[in-house]
Formats: sequence, C-alpha cells, structure tokens
Amino acid sequence: MTKFLLIRHAITDAVGKHLSGRMPGVQLNEEGCLQAQQLAQRLVALPLAAIYSSPLERAVQTAEPIARALQLPIIESNAFLELNFGEWTGAGFDSLTGTNTFQRFNTFRSHTRIPGGETMLEAQARFVGGLQQLCTQHNGQAVAIVSHADLIKSAIAYYLGVPLDLFQRIEISPASVSIVEVYEETARVMLLNEVGSVRL
Repeated sequence: MTKFLLIRHAITDAVGKHLSGRMPGVQLNEEGCLQAQQLAQRLVALPLAAIYSSPLERAVQTAEPIARALQLPIIESNAFLELNFGEWTGAGFDSLTGTNTFQRFNTFRSHTRIPGGETMLEAQARFVGGLQQLCTQHNGQAVAIVSHADLIKSAIAYYLGVPLDLFQRIEISPASVSIVEVYEETARVMLLNEVGSVRL
C-alpha cells in the first residue's frame, strides 16, 4: 500500500478569476504564502518519505516550506502538472462563461477538448499514471503530491469510481490535503479537502 497526500497549491491572485493554466510567473500571494507555512506546520510531524510537485511556481512555492520542515528534496514531475488549458490560458472566467465550448467543458468534461489543450481524460490518465508509478517506488510509504485542483479532483474521482463528468461535486480548496491509500487490489479515500489538522 502507498499513501498519497494530495495537496492543492496555496492561493494566488488568479484563483477564481482566470485560468492560469501553465502560464509562468503565477506565484502565491501574501495569503498563499501564509497558507503554505501553516500547511508545513500541519504536516511536519508526519512520516513522509518524499515530496513530489508540479513544476509550476505556485506548486513549488507551496511545497518548499514542507520540504524545509521535513528536510526532504522537492521532486518535480510533469505527471502532476496543471491541465493544459491551451487557448484558454490566462482567460478570465467572465470571458469564457456562456461560450458553447466552455459550457460543454463543464458539463461533459470527459469528452470536451480544450481548444489547443488537453481533454480531462488525458489529464486524469497522466496524473493517475504518475501515482501508479510511485506505488512501486514507495510501497509501504506515505508521499506528498503538490498539484492543482482539477487534477486532484480527477484522481479522487478515479479512485472512488465516480464518473469524470461528476467530478465537480468534489471540492478541493487551496492548501487542502486529501489522502488516498492505494493497494494492489483496491484503493481507499481516507481524507478529503482537509484544511485543518492532518493525521495519518
């Protein structure tokens, strides 16, 4: 069994306003930096074997205080990179709301391709594939994965057996922790969207 702590990056000025996607230079704001520090304090006593992160700045910045507290390196992995939002990268939600493709994207997420970007199914396969590879490397251990809301939702949905088109029913807040245990024969979601204390 491998225990995954799925951590969403802390808050940025873009959260809830526009799709940052893979845009460079999107960093934690003052509140986000505080969230990241508090997150590290919540996790410092846990026996984590490794910390993996999306390569994007906001994820790495969230992972850094945890890495310092636990004296572990941050291992960046493209498996946990944000969804490729293609032509929507940087677009405000106000400008996208009401457009046919964006509406389909939110109601038929498993099928709708972002213009110039990924489908959610492709992103889910990438993320879950990354987790499954780590199961062999970290059998019997707990590891942290710092990533992005939709990717974490897709993994939770996968392990719960929830259709991807319903994954918006799962809430993943900035600096939240969700825990999934993955066994050879099954998986269990042990914690979801925790923003308080965390226990293993």
